[in-house]
Amino acid sequence: MKIARRVFAFLLVLSAVVVVLLPAQTAEKTGAKRNYRAYVGTYTSKTASKGVYSFHFDPATGKMSSLILAAESKDPSWVVVHPNRKFLYAANEAGKESMISAFAMEQKSRNLTLVKQLPALGEDPCYLFFDRTGKFLLTANYTSGNSVAFEILPNGTPGTHVESPNYGMSPNVGKLGPNKERQEAPHAHWIQPSMDNHFVYVADLGLDSILVFRFNPDAWKLGKPILAATPNGDFFDSAAVLALGTGPRHAVFSSGDRFLYVLGELKSTVTVFAHNGEKFRSVQVIPTLPAGFSGRNDAAEIALHPGGKFLYASNRGEDTIAVFSINLANGTLTVVDRVPTGGREPRHFVIDPTGQFLLAENQHSDTIVEFRINPSTGKLTPTGETLQVPSPVCIAFVPVE
Repeated sequence: MKIARRVFAFLLVLSAVVVVLLPAQTAEKTGAKRNYRAYVGTYTSKTASKGVYSFHFDPATGKMSSLILAAESKDPSWVVVHPNRKFLYAANEAGKESMISAFAMEQKSRNLTLVKQLPALGEDPCYLFFDRTGKFLLTANYTSGNSVAFEILPNGTPGTHVESPNYGMSPNVGKLGPNKERQEAPHAHWIQPSMDNHFVYVADLGLDSILVFRFNPDAWKLGKPILAATPNGDFFDSAAVLALGTGPRHAVFSSGDRFLYVLGELKSTVTVFAHNGEKFRSVQVIPTLPAGFSGRNDAAEIALHPGGKFLYASNRGEDTIAVFSINLANGTLTVVDRVPTGGREPRHFVIDPTGQFLLAENQHSDTIVEFRINPSTGKLTPTGETLQVPSPVCIAFVPVE
């Protein structure tokens, strides 16, 4: 869908309490005697799925078991757990009828109870992330190309929201990419705050840019965009710009935010940026596919191992996970391996909280396939563990108390 305005709308409201946010994928001590509940986001349209599913995960053995339907919900394609571990939020990806749903999590039964549902204030939310205080839920809306912040009340439920002023993008940054089918308009696809919570970064697939915005929740708004370095060393007002046609989908920061790894969906690449807090400098572009690959491929997910030494990216088409080792001094990547996911369309994968296993979600095969991670090399080995889940596209872990 074409969009007339190329703007970044952000909604902020002040909350009264600070909740400590644990970083995503924080590695827990290997061998810790703790099991997990896993919640699976899915697509329900034209599939057998009915909503959000849940299964038991035992990191001591890698066993995935006891799958249940935790809650019926329409196209809950992205799920995240609030830092207080009492609520799960889901993005209901449904065009103009898109919603953000908050569910109370029942510890013993694993069932989810819908406590509040709000309009997404944009079309097709595809990524959710909490700010570093846990007071705001940040969302990226793909089709409408905007992002939103929802207030989180002290008890973990969503509160009201107030629209902030819109900020236009620099003429240089606002240009659409060359792919007429996928880059016909801005498409926000990933959102995350900086570690100090002063900035918010948004990957826009349509603009070939990582947009950078000041995050000022105390003023209920975002400040003007800051300067960021582009790959060719030029400076623009609001973004780190990638090569034309890259189509940035997701990204991940290294420990301490020193490096940013941006996955290009359309060109199947990872772009490595050095990052000093406000400015970005491109240091490497590396493909996720082998040389000579000529088939259709859309890169989908990217994740950093909790140990910080390995990076993983999924390929839809080749249907593999690419494994990279990281040079900790300069952030550059070296290909270690590419491993078939044992299914079709690995839209998402997740590394378990202990860092021992990678779970690949094959959307079109209705499977979650497990791999053991070699702690020395980062290489993946299938464990033989597979769970049947209809159209799986996201996983969130919660420790069993």
